[in-house]
Amino acid sequence: MKIVIAGGSGQVGTILARHFHKEGNRVLVLSRQEQNTPWQTLHWDGATLGPWLADVDDCDVWINLAGRSVNCRYNRKNRRDILDSRVLSTSVLHEAITRLESPPEVWLNASTATIYRHALDRSMDEATGNLGGNEPGAPDTWNFSLEVAKAWEKAFFSITTPKTRQVALRSAMTFSPDHGGVFDVFSKLVRHGLGGTNLPGTQFVSWIHEVDFIQAVEFLIASPTVSGPINLASPHPLPNSQFLRILRKAWGARFGVPTLPWMLEIGTFLLRTESELVLKSRRVVPGRLLDAGFAFSYPTWEQAAPDLVARSRRYAL
Repeated sequence: MKIVIAGGSGQVGTILARHFHKEGNRVLVLSRQEQNTPWQTLHWDGATLGPWLADVDDCDVWINLAGRSVNCRYNRKNRRDILDSRVLSTSVLHEAITRLESPPEVWLNASTATIYRHALDRSMDEATGNLGGNEPGAPDTWNFSLEVAKAWEKAFFSITTPKTRQVALRSAMTFSPDHGGVFDVFSKLVRHGLGGTNLPGTQFVSWIHEVDFIQAVEFLIASPTVSGPINLASPHPLPNSQFLRILRKAWGARFGVPTLPWMLEIGTFLLRTESELVLKSRRVVPGRLLDAGFAFSYPTWEQAAPDLVARSRRYAL
């Protein structure tokens, strides 16, 4: 296959590019930065058409992962960059499709599991889950994230593409042993004795192992009847306290210092990020994937954590 990955220089994009290239596919990555990779990189600005348009014609799959990292403080400039980088990249790909003689058969566009409300009471699937927005007591930063998620999907689905099937990937945190990824961040906290419960600890963590993320993407590409929003998450989210206890056990860490919400606020301010990434309860489940017959290789965190730790140790050698 000929596969185009827009914004493919980040952790998730690299995971997919590496896999599809290894499988013998032709991979083209649209990126703002030059990369030294075994697959081809095309320069784009994420907002306007350019010479890359000729290269992406007659391809089989588009995967758009473009978007400024949310691992930052939500000041005015960063908010604008976060929103624009998602909406504009999606809009320019819509414009590109109208110019192509042979548009892709399927377009997978990134979205986020954050689109659902803060959920402690029940799981959120695509059919019965409640989208978030203005919940009582929700911080302004949480509402901003929801506004971005909704605007992102609106930009994606606002224009129909008769020849191209559209799938929005409402992804949870994708865990891989790659340096600098989200699993690496959690692991460093645990290994330095800071992986205790992020109090209150009842907030749910939604996640997906990289193997299942890759296989789910392949499954969606090969499923011509599946379109619309799809949750990419393990079927078994778990409370923060259990999540970190299992991760500490996998690393052989004897203890972890618990953190109170006010401590997290100070810590995330110093790290130039937001506490929403830890405190919001994401209880997302993959209803449509399971209904379509997808089988997870790592459905539980008890299975996934030891595998990721073992691979992380090998990578460190």
